[in-house]
Amino acid sequence: MRKISVLLFLAWVGFLFYAGIALFTSGFLLTRLELTNHSSCQEPPGPGSLPWGSRGEPGACWMASRFSRLVLVLIDALRFDFAQPQLSHVSGEPPISLPFLGKLGFLQRILEIQPHHARLYQSKVDPPTTTMQRLKALTTGSLPTFIDAGSNFASYAIAEDNLVKQLTSTGRRVVFMGDETWNDLFPGAFSQAFFFPSFDVRDLHTVDNGILEHLYPIMDSGEWDVLITHFLGVDHCGHKHGPHHPEMAKKLSQMDQVIQGLVERLENDTLLVVTGDHGMTTSGNHGGDSELETSAALFLYSPTALFPSAPPEVSRFLHTYSTAAQDLQVKELHRLQNLFSKASADYQRLLQSPQGAEAALQTVITELQQFLRGVRAMCIESWARFSLVRMAGGAALLAATCFLCLLVSQWAASPGFYFRPLLIPMAWGLTGALVCAGLLATTGLKLDSVVLGAMAAVGSLLPFLWKAWASWGAKRPLAALLPMPGPVLLLLLIRFAGFFSDSFVIAEARAAPFLLISLILLLVAQLHWEGKLLPPKLLTIPRLGFLTPAGPPRHNGTHALGLGVGLLLCIRLAGLFHRCPEETPACSSSPWLSPLASMVGGRAKNVWYGACVGALAALLAAVRLWLRRYGNLKSPEPPVLFVRWGLPLMGLGTAAYWALASGADEAPPRLRALVAGASVMLPRAVAGLAASGLMLLLWRPVTVLVKAAAGAPRTRTVLTPFSGPPTSQADLDYVVPQIYRHMQEEFRGRLERTKSQGPLTVAAYQLGSVYSAAMVTALTLLAFPLLLLHAERISLVFLLLFLQSFLLLHLLAAGIPITTPGPFTVPWQAVSAWAFMATQTFYSTGHQPVFPAIHWHAAFVGVPEGHDFTWLSALLVGTNTFASHILFAVGCPLLLLWPFLCESQGPRKRRQPPGNEAEARVRPEEEEEPLMEMRLRDAPHHFNAALLQLGLKYLFVLGIQILACALAASILRRHLMVWKVFAPKFIFEAVGFIVSSVGLCLGIALVMRVDGAVSSWFRQLVLAQQKAGEQSSLVYTGAGSSAREAQSHLLPPCSQDLLASGTSLFYNSKS
Repeated sequence: MRKISVLLFLAWVGFLFYAGIALFTSGFLLTRLELTNHSSCQEPPGPGSLPWGSRGEPGACWMASRFSRLVLVLIDALRFDFAQPQLSHVSGEPPISLPFLGKLGFLQRILEIQPHHARLYQSKVDPPTTTMQRLKALTTGSLPTFIDAGSNFASYAIAEDNLVKQLTSTGRRVVFMGDETWNDLFPGAFSQAFFFPSFDVRDLHTVDNGILEHLYPIMDSGEWDVLITHFLGVDHCGHKHGPHHPEMAKKLSQMDQVIQGLVERLENDTLLVVTGDHGMTTSGNHGGDSELETSAALFLYSPTALFPSAPPEVSRFLHTYSTAAQDLQVKELHRLQNLFSKASADYQRLLQSPQGAEAALQTVITELQQFLRGVRAMCIESWARFSLVRMAGGAALLAATCFLCLLVSQWAASPGFYFRPLLIPMAWGLTGALVCAGLLATTGLKLDSVVLGAMAAVGSLLPFLWKAWASWGAKRPLAALLPMPGPVLLLLLIRFAGFFSDSFVIAEARAAPFLLISLILLLVAQLHWEGKLLPPKLLTIPRLGFLTPAGPPRHNGTHALGLGVGLLLCIRLAGLFHRCPEETPACSSSPWLSPLASMVGGRAKNVWYGACVGALAALLAAVRLWLRRYGNLKSPEPPVLFVRWGLPLMGLGTAAYWALASGADEAPPRLRALVAGASVMLPRAVAGLAASGLMLLLWRPVTVLVKAAAGAPRTRTVLTPFSGPPTSQADLDYVVPQIYRHMQEEFRGRLERTKSQGPLTVAAYQLGSVYSAAMVTALTLLAFPLLLLHAERISLVFLLLFLQSFLLLHLLAAGIPITTPGPFTVPWQAVSAWAFMATQTFYSTGHQPVFPAIHWHAAFVGVPEGHDFTWLSALLVGTNTFASHILFAVGCPLLLLWPFLCESQGPRKRRQPPGNEAEARVRPEEEEEPLMEMRLRDAPHHFNAALLQLGLKYLFVLGIQILACALAASILRRHLMVWKVFAPKFIFEAVGFIVSSVGLCLGIALVMRVDGAVSSWFRQLVLAQQKAGEQSSLVYTGAGSSAREAQSHLLPPCSQDLLASGTSLFYNSKS
């Protein structure tokens, strides 16, 4: 029941955070209202009648049609400078040679030869610069919203008025070929369509070649009025190689040939439009609002002269939207309507008397331009309007939940803590939600699900906080509720305040390692101040709020200093794998983040491949050596067998996949199909093996080696303070009583064996590290699929990740005292360091909290070409992005387990049973074999309370980060960088918190599963012995020696009811 209470309480705390995040998001990231109204030819665009006699006739809607046909060529990510010529060399300066310059040479020639027939413009697009949002903006004329960026995985049909709808409603034959996203946006709208899978950024040619296969035959057939093509090769080349790769020059040259072929086939009544939907960054990504991402090329050409103009139609949309939404500024709306009415009247007068009206025409154009700019500015301001009530409510709920974590984490560490009240708030929340839902259903009112969830969260949180504060918190001084050491509190406050600075958020990749290094130096200093590192006279510094010395050192000073130095070195090496934010042009991103396939030069690629495989082998070897060190590779259980044979198979599969992925473009044509198939199957095989290993671990988590021997007598080790035979009377007086007792026990055992076949001795190995072994195995199994989703050279970062986690755990364990029988606790500095390391690893794996830095290539690992599982692609990309959050959250229980595991590094003196003081004076002090993690089973109540406390502390540290992001986004909502820095940071922190909280619950649940399996194992063993009617002796092994050297100890209290009738325990680790 205690285990279920802990998990349910952590899940409820997570729900409180989720409700606060959702409530804040609903007030911060608003979506605009989409109108379903559609214009028709019978409705004039403005007041007055049209100058043409007939409205609605084919080809003449509102105004005469200048062109009978349109060819729209959309080249995805065609940045404006891609259409620029190669810059000439200026004397005294080095020549500029970029692969993408001068490759659209035909555009430049036609602009020079026919300047009245062709124009090239720089198109400034609105963010977010993701493909689906840009297509909606191009076809509807509306502004994309920030939160719609996530819909790039799953596009939905456009309900607003749009160009495709208008063209088809007037009887135009619209033919499309290219990106399949158009099929989702305009289902059934095309008279003829050729859709190709678009999301595989590794594929540079399938979509483009498919278009070219149908483009010229369709064009020559004449069975079309509007021909739309959407090429993806340039965009995919940018994602895969970047704009400065030679492959980009080939792609642009191909597009230049396409444009030339189209121009040669154009007739006089046809207009050619070549445009890009957005640009790309220097790394080839897009989605943000940087200058390179919002700059696209727009090229127009016709065999006839271009550019007579007519007024646009926006006023009716503005009037309809203001009536439906009622959130536009009234004064500005009236001003714009008056401005449009004046421009329309001037235009009507101009049509009636066109002679000598050049000045009047210029006035009309100026008025209409002012009108359009004013409408755009007002709509942007309206669609960025915030709900301050929801934002404040969400932030308040997040702050209250953080206080709850702090309060209950301290309550769980108190001796009088009990679990039963933990379930009360969940019952309150569920009851409140059901009552609210019932009232809404009966009254017919509609309430937002986000608000309903927030009401349920608040209704369950407030009574619990009141009761906890009244019964426990009010009895403590305020300082006791904030028990963090001063330096740790200072670092957390610095991190909290840093989220309010855009410069700090941009430079967080460097700030997070700095804070982590500062905390590590404080940990080393703490070890000294507590007398666990160096003699106190060597360094005299005030303790800065740390604990007072508590016991003798468990490690020598050189060992602890070595851990600290090694940890600092690992953090510095991991910092070499960094991606620079766009706001720091002077910074250069690490070239090691790119995949091996993008490298030019076979020798360098082979060297790096060898280094990656070596890192993978080192990671496997380190895990196996650690498991062998604690004796966890000797059991015949299925998980142990999988670690022996399954992990090497996973390593081979990963290395083989890297080899195929890095050389896929160089494979012979006859083998490319085989390589493509193997590139899909190998990641699936590795992921399947990892899933199988995790299932086996959950099924049989106790990897215990049991040995039974009939008639094996119990032995006693006679310890003497001298070597060799006794040489004095004192030596004889010391050793004779022990020999006598040994002979008594041996004689008694022989008498018992004459009455039966003899006792059954059972030796059980590896119980001392049973929890940690399961956690390390699970983390290793999770690491392989996560590693496959990253570039090959990130394997070096994963190796550093495991190494620095190992060093940090050992360093933390050196300063955590082991209290028996409890309560157990994990210091705040350990939890904070663990959270800082998760953030540091996020940046070291090449991520940034901005959309252009997302690793889209992860969406295609193990996925065949042409798939339509958009949810799977989104899951893979999300898993790649938050891999560090997953690993550190799942591994968080190691902070509690590791100090007990490290107990094996030093022997402890034997505890004397009560009443044996006389014997203790006679016999020498014997060294007790360390119980290690079995000490946690000595006090199951404190064990579960420690898991709850650990989970709440970790959620608190993560919670104050998301709270800081929410407060920064709300306070700085009118800041220039809100949509570029603060909003993406809030979104990434929110999703990262959700992933971390789920991973934390899974990690704690795994520890509880192991604990339950250990209890079940004891129960089954004793019941089997009792059923056999035999008096049994159990040799339980934890750490330090062999079975024949085991020393007897008292049973853990939690096992005394299981082991009865003459059963005794012995502790050891390895056979």
